[in-house]
Amino acid sequence: MTNHQEVLKKVQLTNGETIAYRERAGGEEILILVHGNMTSSKHWDVLMDALNERFTILAPDLRGFGQSSYNKRVSHISDFSEDLKLWVDALGLKDFTLMGWSTGGAVAMQFSADYPGICHKLILLASASTRGYAFYDSNLDGTPNLTKRLLTLEEVENDTTKTLPMQNLYDTENREGLKAVWNALIYSHNQPSEAQYEAYIDDMLTQRNLADVYHVLNTFNISTIHNEVSSGQNEVTKIQIPTLVLYGERDYVVAESMTKEIIEDFEGRAKVVKLKNCGHSPLIDDLPQLLGVLEQFI
Repeated sequence: MTNHQEVLKKVQLTNGETIAYRERAGGEEILILVHGNMTSSKHWDVLMDALNERFTILAPDLRGFGQSSYNKRVSHISDFSEDLKLWVDALGLKDFTLMGWSTGGAVAMQFSADYPGICHKLILLASASTRGYAFYDSNLDGTPNLTKRLLTLEEVENDTTKTLPMQNLYDTENREGLKAVWNALIYSHNQPSEAQYEAYIDDMLTQRNLADVYHVLNTFNISTIHNEVSSGQNEVTKIQIPTLVLYGERDYVVAESMTKEIIEDFEGRAKVVKLKNCGHSPLIDDLPQLLGVLEQFI
C-alpha cells in the first residue's frame, strides 16, 4: 500500500470561521469526507491512505472540531452544511462525491438537499437518521425514558446521564474514560494501533461543541415525520443524486431502526449495503470490505 502524504491546510470562510482540512493528492475524481461527532478529519486517515489513487480526497474539520475555529455556536445541522458550502466555494470544488459518517451523514444530507447540482454522488456511512438522532430524558435508574424526549438546548446541556458525564471526560482530559466509551460502543471488536488510538484521543479532545452537536442532532429532520422536537419539511425529496447507505450489522451507536428510517424516507432512491461484522467504525473493523463497496459505487 502506498503511504500518501496527507497535508493539513486552512481556509478562512466569509462568515468568519476558519476551516482546517486534510488533503490527499490523487486523480481528477474528488471525494469529500465529512466526519462525525467526537472525531475530526484525523479519523479518516486509514481510508484516505488506502483509497484508489484516482481520487483526490479532501476532509474538513467541522466548526468546533479539530483545527477549525468555533467563533459562533451552531444551532442547526445547516450551520455545518453552510460552512461546507462556503468551504467548497472557497476551494472551487464541484462535481464531487460527498461522504458523511454518523453526524457527518446528517450534514451531507442537509448539504445535498440545500445545494443541488454541486455534488453528484452521496455516501452515508453509519449515518444519523433523516429524522434526527433522539436524545431522551432519563429514569431514576439511568435508563432512557423513551416517553420524554429532550426538547431544548438547555435540557440537553443539563442531561445527567449522557451530556454532563461526557463533557466531564473532555473537561478533565480523561483519556482512559474516553477510551472506555469507545471500546464499549465503537471499538468493541477491533481497535486501532496503540499510537493511532492515542492520536485519535488527542483529536477527540479538540472538540468544543459537544452539547451543541447533541442538540442539532436531536432537532435535525428532513423527513415528513414530526420527530417530537421538529417538523420535517421533506427536504429529503430534493436529494435526487445516486446515494449509497452503508451500515454495520452490529452498530451500537446508530440503531438499525435509524437506518431503516433513512431507507424509507429515500423511497427507493438509495442503494443499501449492510457491512458484515462491522460496527460504527467500518474503517477499523473491516477496511477492505468498506473499500470494495466504496470503489464499486464511486
